Amino acid sequence: MSQAEKIVCGGLDSLQRQLTKTSVETHFNFQMLRASNLRRCLHSSLRRRDPFKPPSTTTAAAPSTPRPFCTVPSPPPTSSADSELRKYIGYTILAAVCGAATYYSFPFPENAKHKKAQLFRYAPLPADLHTVSNWSGTHEVQTHTFIQPETLFELEAVVKKCNDKKQKIRPVGSGLSPNGIGLTRSGMVNLALMDRVLEVDEKNKRVRVQAGIRVQQLVDGIKQYGLTLQNFASIREQQIGGIVQVGAHGTGARLPPIDEQVISMKLVTPSKGIIEISKEKDPELFYLARCGLGGLGVVAEVTLQCVERMELVEHTYVSNMNEIKKNHKKLLSENKHVKYLYIPYTDTVVIVTCNPLSKWKGPPKHKPKYTPEEATQHVRELYQESLKNYRKVVVKSDEDEPDINELSFTELRDKLIAMDPLDKEHIAKVNKAEAEYWRKSEGFRVGWSDEILGFDCGGQQWVSETCFPAGTLSKPSMNDLEYIEKLMQIIEKENLPAPAPIEQRWSARSKSLMSPAYSSSEDDIFSWVGIIMYLPTSDARERKNITEEFFHYRRLTQEKLWDQYSAYEHWAKIEVPKDKDELVALQARLRKRFPVDAYNEARKELDPNRIFSNNILEKLFPITQTVQ
Repeated sequence: MSQAEKIVCGGLDSLQRQLTKTSVETHFNFQMLRASNLRRCLHSSLRRRDPFKPPSTTTAAAPSTPRPFCTVPSPPPTSSADSELRKYIGYTILAAVCGAATYYSFPFPENAKHKKAQLFRYAPLPADLHTVSNWSGTHEVQTHTFIQPETLFELEAVVKKCNDKKQKIRPVGSGLSPNGIGLTRSGMVNLALMDRVLEVDEKNKRVRVQAGIRVQQLVDGIKQYGLTLQNFASIREQQIGGIVQVGAHGTGARLPPIDEQVISMKLVTPSKGIIEISKEKDPELFYLARCGLGGLGVVAEVTLQCVERMELVEHTYVSNMNEIKKNHKKLLSENKHVKYLYIPYTDTVVIVTCNPLSKWKGPPKHKPKYTPEEATQHVRELYQESLKNYRKVVVKSDEDEPDINELSFTELRDKLIAMDPLDKEHIAKVNKAEAEYWRKSEGFRVGWSDEILGFDCGGQQWVSETCFPAGTLSKPSMNDLEYIEKLMQIIEKENLPAPAPIEQRWSARSKSLMSPAYSSSEDDIFSWVGIIMYLPTSDARERKNITEEFFHYRRLTQEKLWDQYSAYEHWAKIEVPKDKDELVALQARLRKRFPVDAYNEARKELDPNRIFSNNILEKLFPITQTVQ
């Protein structure tokens, strides 16, 4: 114990003893005085009464002159006692202040909660309490139940035990979903330890894997067989079970979402144990559970249809909306993969196409006009210029501040946006700098599909992505471009601080009933449009303000676009409304698009105690009938 602590503790002990002694003495003296007065009063009363006169037995006695009550006088006030009391009250206050100052100056353990964030809650978290958050830090839960089985049979035993106890264990993957669809504080099960490639069928180009394997890990594990996945999302860290269950997708109007690559799967369910389903074995449940949002069972194993591994040529160039309208049909039909990146407050549209490398032509001979350093030069200059106006925002010392020449474009963009993320004029300048970056980044790149099809999405962010029909390849409806034009009008009319890019991708239809891209028509294509706002700060108040602005942005697109274009949000990005009326409207809207009743019936059959459910599933797909 430090010297300061000993002094404070000694003073507090002395003060407590003195106050206790004073209190006891005062109480004792007052009781003695009260007893003395009572004795005197009783003695006086007895002397006035005739001891030989019998007591009256009349029930209704005549009024008589009331005798004076015997009162106990209060102890006379003393000025010295008051001064003593005030003195000790002052000592108490002083000791409390000193104690608080000492307490707040003590070092905190690393796992203690931040004292500025939650006042008077500094105790270290319990050892068995797991904090699980999604990648963007927008959703977080703490739970005492976080189970990671290592085998299929261990997983089955866990599910059975939890079902018997009616203990929730929501399946959660890598936590990459922006809406935290896999999270619940009641308990979670994660298959990160079930991550092996189980079987490779080179002849039929099929692979069976445990569902906890990550996409990049799977790709690395099967490339020796000359195989890879047909398509990829922007990043490679998702677990296979998670990326399938939420209906994730890549880009390419001829390529379906990733759930279409699943040809069979093993589910671990509370009521039926381990079941294997495919289009041949229980096709109705298979097409429902393939994009089942983790509500029908834990996806334990997946058999995927793969393709031959090949090199792709990526071509990045800058265009505008007028040019795209002229070439849109050609771009969709002639490129295996294509996406558009729109830059708000500019007329710039970045087009990125990817196609197999021609064995006859070989790699393109085109050389880029600018080096990567030259491409980011304009962004670095804007950053240095902005530092003059936003110096107070940069709180780190020069020693902690990284060399801007070593930062990537997305890192520079995050730092620029962090200076004033909600100022429309500032964001417009950042967007113009980004448009210049893409203009100087035009060119070709050659690589394997799992390397080329990735995309640096930047730092933490809020995302809303919608999916809507866009006609067919032979006859595009052009609704996809019309949607973007109206979205840009909303941004400019409302002066929204909308950062870049607004990403637009395409996919073929999915036969999974719960997929946003579901269609019974084989030729249908779907457009996916994502809007974002970055969270380039750890300050809670700033993140709250950005969040509010993002949901205002999202609400405007919902009100003006979604119903008109039959757009529905990606399952990993849908957010549950807090307003009851909005929630009821969303529930009714989902019923128009998805087989909610069939999904709920399957939930009741496979998971009668709803141990795989969480708040998102309960709110979006309420089961009104009581589950026994």
